[in-house]
Amino acid sequence: MSPAQGSGRGLLVVDVQNDFTEGGALAVSGGTAVARAISEHLDRTTGHYELVVASRDWHDGDNDNGGHFAFDGEPDYVDTWPVHCVAGTEGAQFHPELSTLAIRVEVRKGQGRPSYSAFEGTTDDGRSLAELLHDEQISSLDIVGIATDHCVRASALDARAEGLRVTVLAQMTAGVAPESTAAALREMSAAGCAIEGEPLTES
Repeated sequence: MSPAQGSGRGLLVVDVQNDFTEGGALAVSGGTAVARAISEHLDRTTGHYELVVASRDWHDGDNDNGGHFAFDGEPDYVDTWPVHCVAGTEGAQFHPELSTLAIRVEVRKGQGRPSYSAFEGTTDDGRSLAELLHDEQISSLDIVGIATDHCVRASALDARAEGLRVTVLAQMTAGVAPESTAAALREMSAAGCAIEGEPLTES
């Protein structure tokens, strides 16, 4: 039962949260601009998408989330990270520049374990993102959000593995660093993702 059996188009907004934007615990340069650009895109494309879904990191605050948080030392920014996007905190909320009016379904990921791809999360009714897209007959997915070289990358690769046609609207993503962002774009392209535009990165 592949989501690709349908014919609809969806938009996945990945982790446009306060902690991943300027001033947040794990800030990515350009995050606020990404939130604003996505909102403008949604305004321009009313009716274009059969489904708009957004993912959020939603980590436990009382444990290290399976080693994801660097509680006992300095984070290595590869496998361990500063505390971020703790469930129910301001840092875990969507950025205020992101218009949420068109977002019909939310996927929360993390919740006690390391998690990068939106396909590792679940909806409020317990479905995986793959199940949701199948149920909604979505076969093509545009992906935007933060960060290009981490959660956008992981989500795009998993979307391709699910048989979806994937377009990464890179001009509405922000990367952590130029080198890792460029590598992520090459990897996504090699996996069959269409890449449109250039992401924002730290200079």
